[in-house]
Amino acid sequence: MMELLADRASLFALTGAALVALGFYGFIIQRAPIRRLIAFNVIGSGIFLLFGGASYVGGGVDPVPQALIITGIVVALALTAFAATLAVRLAESGGDDADDDGDDDEDRESDR
Repeated sequence: MMELLADRASLFALTGAALVALGFYGFIIQRAPIRRLIAFNVIGSGIFLLFGGASYVGGGVDPVPQALIITGIVVALALTAFAATLAVRLAESGGDDADDDGDDDEDRESDR
């Protein structure tokens, strides 16, 4: 039974590390805000799995990391909804203007 718990803990930890690496890669590579949000959530899921793997100690499961995981899931859900709303509003406003240098007065004069 102890070996099975140790195997599960290492499987959770390895899967969590893979998810963190995959999410970090997606966050760095992707430019679209929604895709970055998804990648950030994948990172969070990997961290939750790492905490889950760390909660297996001795002959049982430590309840403190599990409580942190549940709290983290609730916070991640709320922040994901907030970030998705911001991403939708950004898309509705026309996206980000990376070539805008902040000289609105000169742009208005040249439009006349």
